[in-house]
Amino acid sequence: MDRRTWLVGSLGLLATPRTTEAQPARVYQLGILNPGPPPGPLAGPSILMESLAELGYVEGRNLKVERRFADGRVDRLPALAADLVQRRVDVIVASASVAVQAAQEATKTIPIVILIAGADPVELGLMTSLARPGGNVTGVVLGAVLAGKRLELLREAVPRATRIAMLVPPEVSAGTRLQMQEAEEAAKRLGITLIVVPAPNRGYEQAFATMVAERAGALFVSPSPILNGDRARIIALAARHRLPAIYQWPDHVREGGLMAYGGNLRGLNRRVAAFVDRILKGADPATLPVEQATELILAVNLKTAKTLGLAIPPAVLARADEVIR
Repeated sequence: MDRRTWLVGSLGLLATPRTTEAQPARVYQLGILNPGPPPGPLAGPSILMESLAELGYVEGRNLKVERRFADGRVDRLPALAADLVQRRVDVIVASASVAVQAAQEATKTIPIVILIAGADPVELGLMTSLARPGGNVTGVVLGAVLAGKRLELLREAVPRATRIAMLVPPEVSAGTRLQMQEAEEAAKRLGITLIVVPAPNRGYEQAFATMVAERAGALFVSPSPILNGDRARIIALAARHRLPAIYQWPDHVREGGLMAYGGNLRGLNRRVAAFVDRILKGADPATLPVEQATELILAVNLKTAKTLGLAIPPAVLARADEVIR
């Protein structure tokens, strides 16, 4: 090869575009469907967003998030789900059975990752089986209803309470009905009068007025994304009316609630994020087995107990996984 041939060939190589240069990263679209209220303006990043960031999905960089909150109006869920489908999101994360049902009615193709507690997705017709869902729905389930156990713990912590109020969301879902049924059965077994108190239009002040009028000695807050979203108001009203209360998530106790018995919310959201990650990388939700969460946490806030003039029995404290002093 002479010098001219070599030089022309070299210039040609230099002029050829490099195909190995990094291409712009794909921006994934995530839809979130929740029957509860949107987080307040001062709320920090959610556990789910933090978990996704740990897996490399950072909102504003390679992840766009379309959030849809029904704000307690369950009848809005079908329209909100249809909007997410119209925007062609890659995955929908749906919390609570009513949101999952709305999402599945809106699409049979977009993968739906669920996080539900106290309800069986197979019984609800959301999938064929937990081991092999067979459709576009998979995710994480805390299958145990736990209402009976929560009522037992509350009665043990507040033995004088023979009348216990059960706060339920404005619109009762299939999961809430299961909670109510198990709580009623446990109340009969424990010799407790259970007073079911709804909060129409999220009117919690009126709901607490009803509890006082009914001479409730303690409060059982039903697991619900709506009640969870309004937890600050509920915790404050329970303190104002001096009602010892038990909740679902330990986060409620860290924010001033007396007791909680349920799943590890942070751990559950990490598992949801892992499902989203696998699906975005090409996994088929039809063949991804549903994960059944088993970790349960009993949390007690002794500061709140002291404010209420309540002495938590040593037997309850001995079983607590988390105690705030």
